Amino acid sequence: MNILYPIEWAVAWIMVQFHALLSLFMDPDSGWTWLLSIVGLTVVVRTLITPLFIRQIRSSRAMQAVAPQLQAVQKKYKGKTDQASKQAMGEETLAVYREAGASPLSSCLPILLQMPIFFGLFRVLFNQLPKAANGEAFGPLTVDLASSAYHGVLVNGATIADTFLAPGEGGWSTRIISGIIIALMCATTFITQKELTMRNMPPSALEGPMASTQKMMLYMLPFIYVITGPGMPIGVLVYWLTTSVWTMLQQAIVVWTYPTPGSPAEDQRHARINAKRERQGLEPIDFTPKKPVVPVEEAPIRVQTKTAKGGRKLTDQERLEAAREARRAAQAEREAARKAAGGSSAASAPKGRGAKGAKGSGPRSS
Repeated sequence: MNILYPIEWAVAWIMVQFHALLSLFMDPDSGWTWLLSIVGLTVVVRTLITPLFIRQIRSSRAMQAVAPQLQAVQKKYKGKTDQASKQAMGEETLAVYREAGASPLSSCLPILLQMPIFFGLFRVLFNQLPKAANGEAFGPLTVDLASSAYHGVLVNGATIADTFLAPGEGGWSTRIISGIIIALMCATTFITQKELTMRNMPPSALEGPMASTQKMMLYMLPFIYVITGPGMPIGVLVYWLTTSVWTMLQQAIVVWTYPTPGSPAEDQRHARINAKRERQGLEPIDFTPKKPVVPVEEAPIRVQTKTAKGGRKLTDQERLEAAREARRAAQAEREAARKAAGGSSAASAPKGRGAKGAKGSGPRSS
């Protein structure tokens, strides 16, 4: 039983629908019509998984935010190889992820969900299309449509079902087209990964094992295309190139409008905002992170009044009430002075020295 059959059927149906639409103003039997149908399939798939991309961005932000805490956990258990320490380290790491709402797998979800579609398209072009062209229809892919797609020429005999290793009638034309597509796939993937790791990450996230893994993937992903690309049909390569370009543009929009806090991309965005404000004649915005204000506990006010006016000794209850009243008055006076100060300490310092000098220059009371 073929577990990819439903996916293959859906892939073939979407291709047929786009082919019918494009045939209104293009040659139905042209290889370019079928090639653009695959591009339409890619657009549909990427649009459907856009919510996952948004979730990936949020999870990536959370992962970068907890990087210092993860490094602290790793430092805490550095050099400890016993089973209890490993288990405790794992539990603390999971607790950090849970509190921040981060998940290391979220960044892989868009790729993981595209893999069945990728293999489904591969099987449609590599297996189902030749069978249907020879008389064995496959779902929405009738014999006539399959024959049109299988024999539709792109350039000099190259079709969407040919590969670099099996070029068919296209010969070197097929190999040149496949090589150009593979090169473009490597370039777009490298640019996307470099923008993500070098420009859209704070300096703190460029350290540790996670950063080393991302730097390794910067070169490994393009290399994977060089290894696997020659065996893929041109139609599959076009699907992967389209999704790579989509990812690159999507990532560029995110980096431009919603960069990671503390990254070089965020500094560039702040510079753009202030440059625009300068052209409008407005004051620049200070984007320097404000240090959190730590509340300082003030010492309790102790007021002990022993005698009332006239020399009468106060009772304990009267002394308690007087102390409470004096406390309230002192707190109110302090709060009023704090509100009156208002501005910065630098602005209020000269007044304090002037007042002190004036007080010191007057006559003392005996």
